[in-house]
Amino acid sequence: MSVTPLSSRAKSPREGNISLSDEAYIQIRSMIVSLDLVPGSLINEAELMTRLGFGRTPIREALRSLASEKLVDVYPRRGMFVTSVDVQNLSSISEVRAVLEIKAASLAAERSTPKDGAITLALIAEIDAIKGEPNMTNLIQLDQRIHRHIYQCTHNQFLEATLEQYYGHALRIWFLALDHVENLSDAIIEHRALLKAISDHDADAAAKAMQDHVEGFEGNIRRNL
Repeated sequence: MSVTPLSSRAKSPREGNISLSDEAYIQIRSMIVSLDLVPGSLINEAELMTRLGFGRTPIREALRSLASEKLVDVYPRRGMFVTSVDVQNLSSISEVRAVLEIKAASLAAERSTPKDGAITLALIAEIDAIKGEPNMTNLIQLDQRIHRHIYQCTHNQFLEATLEQYYGHALRIWFLALDHVENLSDAIIEHRALLKAISDHDADAAAKAMQDHVEGFEGNIRRNL
């Protein structure tokens, strides 16, 4: 199944204009995370230039950034390859997320501004509007917008950048399991309690809701893979 996720780099979209290399990064990262670029496959710069409409320099700069995030492997004299997706890494990724995402949820509840709060309420309204069998693409994009909003609500650019990196790796494993996952909407709907806690500035409740989510994510993936 091919589902195109929203993607952003450590630099937040709300910073304004971004460079061509950032644009290339965003698009190539999206292709890697969604498995549109097959894990383990050779990266062809010329094909990316044609497909995305960027010159060689932005593509190479983007790939260099992706290599630092371990989404691209570089082998001298062999080329660049899309990093493989290893489900065995799930525990390690979850260990990191269990610490950082829980802290982020707590900080988001403490630091959320009125402007942040308006976005939080809008996301809750989107969750409440989920009915029947929603579109898979829309669900995954909503999940990404929720997580990125929480990261931004911490108002800590270093924490936001780090969380974005590990969330991307978790998403790759999720895409790998996507055809086997049932009741995806339930996984999105459970974010409501988390967002409500952030809206109420209840740091303890937000941390607990995020802990339940991260642990539930790992358990769900393990059951399906």
